[in-house]
Amino acid sequence: MKKPFALLLFGPTGVGKTELLLRLFAGRAEVISADSMQVYRGLDIGTAKPDPDLLRSLPHHLIDIRDPREQYTVGDFVSSAEKLIISIGDGGKIPVVSGGTAYYFRNLIFGLPPAPPADMGVRARLEEECALQGTEEMHRRLRREDPTAADRISPRDRYRILRALEVRDISGRPLSSFPVPDSPRKDMDFLVVGLTRPREELHRRIDERVEAMFRRGLPGEVAGLMRRGFTDNDPGLKGIGYREFFSLKNDGCLRLKDAAELIKTASRRFAKRQLTFFRSLPGVLWVHPDDDAELSRIFSPFF
Repeated sequence: MKKPFALLLFGPTGVGKTELLLRLFAGRAEVISADSMQVYRGLDIGTAKPDPDLLRSLPHHLIDIRDPREQYTVGDFVSSAEKLIISIGDGGKIPVVSGGTAYYFRNLIFGLPPAPPADMGVRARLEEECALQGTEEMHRRLRREDPTAADRISPRDRYRILRALEVRDISGRPLSSFPVPDSPRKDMDFLVVGLTRPREELHRRIDERVEAMFRRGLPGEVAGLMRRGFTDNDPGLKGIGYREFFSLKNDGCLRLKDAAELIKTASRRFAKRQLTFFRSLPGVLWVHPDDDAELSRIFSPFF
């Protein structure tokens, strides 16, 4: 029996993933978004969601599926992506997993650790305890119960702290005792392609991208989210392009200029971290998005 197959296409923010897909795969593929922020409804400009015209020629999945207050986990992504890879392939289209959330790709390629699934009752109890005691106290509890996991998790990373405590409560075992897969899975086949550009070129594109977001109305989008009661404590508003607005103290034009510069700086730093993580993945074919000869060679099986 033939194994499910998908093209995995990733790269840092601003590298040109969407443009390449539209140029080469419109009408023949469906995209599974591997973007941890595009899942949130109402976060459109700051996450660079594809516009309706693009979606008509290149359908995307896993976009606009969560409220900004809801958590979206790597387990949610992998489970959904696995099902979509099969259904898109069965429908005669090429499944393309594309985005910039490196942790999603790592867990799709290797498979998830065999930790127990979420238990909403246990999670609700831990959420209540965290609201009363604070995230740092929950991290201290984790250090007592699973010091290895505590060393890996920031004292401010509320979601991962509660997940580690949840696993401990459900299974009676520390999260660190569940082995992390260290070799690619055998039940799916992937063609793994990474896009890259010289640093100066990438930084220029990132700056231009942020400026375009402001012209399209990013400050108004954020103001609308704030009026609806969303804060930087909500998972959807923690991402680059949104959280920076909460850190500003000045008003007026200077405030918007400061926000733009903060977003550019954060995006450049994030791109560096993305590339570091992506380069640790096995079997990646690296290519410049404008290298048509190399792209034709890599993607020749599809044409």
